[in-house]
Formats: sequence, structure tokens, C-alpha cells
Amino acid sequence: MTISLHAFLGIAAVAIGLVLTPGPNMIYLVSRSVTQGRRAGMISLAGVAAGFLVYLVAATAGIATIFSLVPAVYTALKLAGAAYLLWLAWKAVRPGGDSAFSPKALPADPPRKLFAMGLVTNLLNPKIAILYVSLLPQFVDPARGHVAAQSLTLGVTQIVVALTVNAVIVLTAGSIAAFLSRRPTWLRVQRYVMGTVLAALAIRIAADRSRAVVATP
Repeated sequence: MTISLHAFLGIAAVAIGLVLTPGPNMIYLVSRSVTQGRRAGMISLAGVAAGFLVYLVAATAGIATIFSLVPAVYTALKLAGAAYLLWLAWKAVRPGGDSAFSPKALPADPPRKLFAMGLVTNLLNPKIAILYVSLLPQFVDPARGHVAAQSLTLGVTQIVVALTVNAVIVLTAGSIAAFLSRRPTWLRVQRYVMGTVLAALAIRIAADRSRAVVATP
């Protein structure tokens, strides 16, 4: 195994925390599933999966090399990501704040567009960019060798966790949205919990002083 058990459990925990926090992916998948049905939600999720693979290929190919050579760019991206997560946290906890399970109505789209929208939504999701650029490298241990292989294994772990949880969300989105719409107190609790998680993650990213890890064979 190229990664330690600690790294495996760590990236799995991060993946679960991120996928359960409201963001562009969750909002799009829930809205699509509620308004157009589970099949549409799963097709959209396939597009999201393709987006994860694009990030994984980029990370494994050594995108971190750029940031190791220009540390200021790496730092700026991390701080921008932390600010974005704080903004999401504020949107969640403010009076009348956003919840992924209060979805907006969307027009019915054909499968090709559903897939494309899922792909684009994920590629433009700052939370996923932060994961692959800032968080995933923290679980890579150069002392174990095969840094690229470690990045690949960690990325696959994250993708499996994210897709599994998102699939459950897609299949149960309608029931959860209906449940929360009848129980405003639970909806507020959900928003505050998610807002707290987002804020804590933002603070951790902003406080992190590690450098980018260069992916080598």
C-alpha cells in the first residue's frame, strides 16, 4: 500500500466532511433530483464524477510543482479558498440563509446537458479545487516514496467516498427536502452545523503553513 492507514482515514474523513457541506455540487444535485427525478440526478452525478477525474489527473501529473516553484500563488489560492468557504458559512448561518435542501426549481434538461452541467459545476467548484491543491497534498508522505502513486490512491479514495455519499443524497433528496420543509427547526440546525463545519475548515486552511508537495515518480 503506497499510503499509510492514517492518510487513508484522514482523506476519507476530509472527503466526508466536504461532501456533506453545502456547496455547488450538492445544491445542483439536490435541485436536479427534486425537480427532475432520481435518474436525472444520477446522470448529473456522472458528470460530477468526470470532473473529479479531471482534477485527479491534474494532481497526479504534478500540478503541485507549479505551486512549489511559486509559493505565493499557492498561498494566494489557499487564502482565496478559505475566504470562499467563510462566505459559504455566512450564507448558511445568516437569517434566512441558504440550505442545499431548499432547492430552486430547474427546467427539465436532456441527459447530455445533465452530464455536462454536472461536469462544469464540479470543475468550477472552488471547494474541490481546494481539496486537490491544498488538502490532499497534506496526506502525501514523501518519505514513503512514489508521491504520484500516493496522490492517485488518495484521490481515488476521495472520489469513491464523494460519489457514494452523493449517490445517497441524490436518491433521498426528495424525502430529505420534504422532511426539512415540514420541520423548520431541523432546517436551521442543519444550516448551523454546516456553517460551523465550513468555517472550521476555512480557518484550518488559512492557518496551514505547509508548502505544496511536488509529485515525483
